[in-house]
Amino acid sequence: MTRIDEVKRSKLSNHLDHIRSSLSAINDILNKLTIHPLFWLVVGIGVITGRFLEIIMLIVIVFIHEMGHVCAALFFRWRIKKIELLPFGGVAEMDEHGNRPLKEELLVIASGPLQHVWMVIASYLFFLIGFIDEATYQLFLKHNFMILVFNLLPIWPLDGGKLLFLVASYKYPFIRAHRYALKTSIVFVCLFMIAMVMINPFHLNAWIVLMFVGFAHYTEWKQRKFIHIRFLLERYYGRSHEFKTLKPIVVEETDQIVDVFSKFCRGCKHQIIMRHNDRDQITFDENELLHAYFSEKRTTGTIAEIFC
Repeated sequence: MTRIDEVKRSKLSNHLDHIRSSLSAINDILNKLTIHPLFWLVVGIGVITGRFLEIIMLIVIVFIHEMGHVCAALFFRWRIKKIELLPFGGVAEMDEHGNRPLKEELLVIASGPLQHVWMVIASYLFFLIGFIDEATYQLFLKHNFMILVFNLLPIWPLDGGKLLFLVASYKYPFIRAHRYALKTSIVFVCLFMIAMVMINPFHLNAWIVLMFVGFAHYTEWKQRKFIHIRFLLERYYGRSHEFKTLKPIVVEETDQIVDVFSKFCRGCKHQIIMRHNDRDQITFDENELLHAYFSEKRTTGTIAEIFC
């Protein structure tokens, strides 16, 4: 076998490995893809009312929207836990728990709504070449626009709600940003509900979506303390992330360990500075505090009792 044949064989082997890897990744994504029962309910209502074309459009738009999030998450090597399709979009559940860089999360969130831009362009091209008629084109634009706008509302767990949480995270610690985002989201849910009552009180699909959103808020609020603990666990036990921002936290000797954790922020590393004897100060890394809490099980007590 000549040298040229060996190079060709090596390139072919690399291509085959790349194809196998891609197929494995696609299979892994499909295995994590689930469809929420409400999605089937909306599909069933559409079938009963004879809106087959609208149902197909809904499925296509929602699927492409969600795959936008998934592709961006895979690009940044996020761990995808579950992908769930909903009547108004989808939810890609990650195993990062708020501990990825904020700019990365912004791109992952925005990648879903951005898919609607090229879908509009593609539908217009299909209309120009005569692949679809004007009525179908207008119907697609309508559903595409409705799903896009609804997903951008500052309501949890829509993309707009996640963006709201992200914006709050730039200013507030994790636990406060999460609480503010949920409270603001609840206000917008109430406003949306009032608008529905005034405009179209008998829109069944809208009420189904509101029921889901209401239940999502109840679950998220009920589990808010667990979500904060999971955020801390990922910082300690999870993959190490290189944070470019170092944010000191100044504490007193009498501060409780849980009070210090309530000051932890997303997207940055913390240096804990404890004032000691009114003149001196003791500095330690956040991992020392996390180690004391999770590994040594020192869940109560003051900072002074743990480190002095």
